[in-house]
Amino acid sequence: MKPAQGTKTPIAAPSTVSSAAPSAAPDFASKSVPRHLARGAIGFGLIIGSIAMVPVAGPVTLLAAPLALIAFRGCPTCWMVGLAQTISRGRLERSCVDGVCTLTKANPAA
Repeated sequence: MKPAQGTKTPIAAPSTVSSAAPSAAPDFASKSVPRHLARGAIGFGLIIGSIAMVPVAGPVTLLAAPLALIAFRGCPTCWMVGLAQTISRGRLERSCVDGVCTLTKANPAA
């Protein structure tokens, strides 16, 4: 059911959102930057290795390329987005008031 025109739909505060509810935005970040870079090295290594080994072992080596999707948690673009999320985690803070969201630097822990 759509709200009537001219009315605003309230935005739920993060504390009122159930923990069982899925997040609105996908999260591709890793626990740390070195772990994320290791996943990228594995993913790109599998893609490059599978293509480079075709002249030696034949087209069957291309079967290793889809394994890179597991390392990337999707595609290489998903990995790049996750890298940006991993680097910015804890450094940026989003706050929403009256339906307007702003992105600011997080306060450093004292």
